[in-house]
Amino acid sequence: MTLRLIATGGTFDKHYDELTGVLGFSESHLPAVVARARLTLPVALQVLPLVDSLDMGDADRQRVLEACQGATEKAIVIVHGTDTMPQTAAVLGAANLGKTIVLTGAMIPYEIANSDALFNLGFACGVAQTLAPGVYVGMNGQVFAWDNVTKNRAAGVFQPL
Repeated sequence: MTLRLIATGGTFDKHYDELTGVLGFSESHLPAVVARARLTLPVALQVLPLVDSLDMGDADRQRVLEACQGATEKAIVIVHGTDTMPQTAAVLGAANLGKTIVLTGAMIPYEIANSDALFNLGFACGVAQTLAPGVYVGMNGQVFAWDNVTKNRAAGVFQPL
């Protein structure tokens, strides 16, 4: 089995600019994260344009859908911003692709201390290999079906609808 990893941006992939104090995008962290995680299965990494999920529009979601449709792998993990993760999951879920797709992300950027990024990616990679075909959100040790998930912004967690 080969696992497809798709980077779309979000907090997970943000870099901190010490000079300006701003979080933004440059290169994806995923190559370094994959090496650090020591994944032992083959991984196909695809980096789409990195965007904050609050800035994600229909064209961006279509790009993610097309990447999933074009993937030969049956297990896909998408690194995505948390703010609109359920909306992208809904687009993918409605497409009924017959693949296991897990969206994950981070509340704290990968390069910042105490980030949940590495754990969430590892968790998502594990469950993507074992779940039935469908679309899921995998965050902080929990898995949610695409049509039964919301982000509780006040608590900073995902939960069922």
